[in-house]
Amino acid sequence: MNHLFEGFIDSESYTVRLLDKEDISQVQQLQEIVVETLTEKKNLQPLTYEELDYILTGNGLMIGAFTETGLIAFRALLIPPIDEEHLGLDVGLDAEELPRVIYQEISNVHPDYRGNRLQQTLAHLIMQEQAKLDQKFTYVACTVAPFNIPSLKDKFKQGMEIAALKVKYVDQLRYVFIKRLDGEDGEGEIAEIARIPMEDVKGQQALLNEGWCGISMEEEDGGYRVVYVKRQPMT
Repeated sequence: MNHLFEGFIDSESYTVRLLDKEDISQVQQLQEIVVETLTEKKNLQPLTYEELDYILTGNGLMIGAFTETGLIAFRALLIPPIDEEHLGLDVGLDAEELPRVIYQEISNVHPDYRGNRLQQTLAHLIMQEQAKLDQKFTYVACTVAPFNIPSLKDKFKQGMEIAALKVKYVDQLRYVFIKRLDGEDGEGEIAEIARIPMEDVKGQQALLNEGWCGISMEEEDGGYRVVYVKRQPMT
């Protein structure tokens, strides 16, 4: 078995490898365990068998962390179809750029293994693997529910930024995150900073519509504020 990584959680060893169709049942079982522990079940959009199969048949990547007892965490990337729901359209990309966008899909960690930076470890490893794909990508994008604090922290730690806040998946409010993978950035120095309460949807949308982007979040008085910046265009 070709392992991408080997590590320890306390004294228990684990390995990370690419997943294939034979792993789908374990992925589904772990998803069910994670969903059962969520207080806000609408924060997570579990992948169906068909969606897992789609990713594992050449339309993305999945990696998983295993102990002796089985799968304890997994992370997925999806090469999305080009349609009217494409996240690239939500963040203002041109049509010809859409094929160069890959999605960060679901990321799950077994409740017994949380707090061990597994989500970050898998994020680093899967982005390394996507760089080896034949198809080359310029952007990585994803959606996160407001107040899904672990997932929001995960995206900000990866250097992803909020570029939109809108209803997706029929009726679910979501932040749309984007990050360039080529290191290039057409934006200049930060000109203005604003901190907006996470529950202030209209306030955040107003800034996003004016070209601001969300770069981090801060905990304050038991609540959360999103830090937005306006950058000077490069001259």
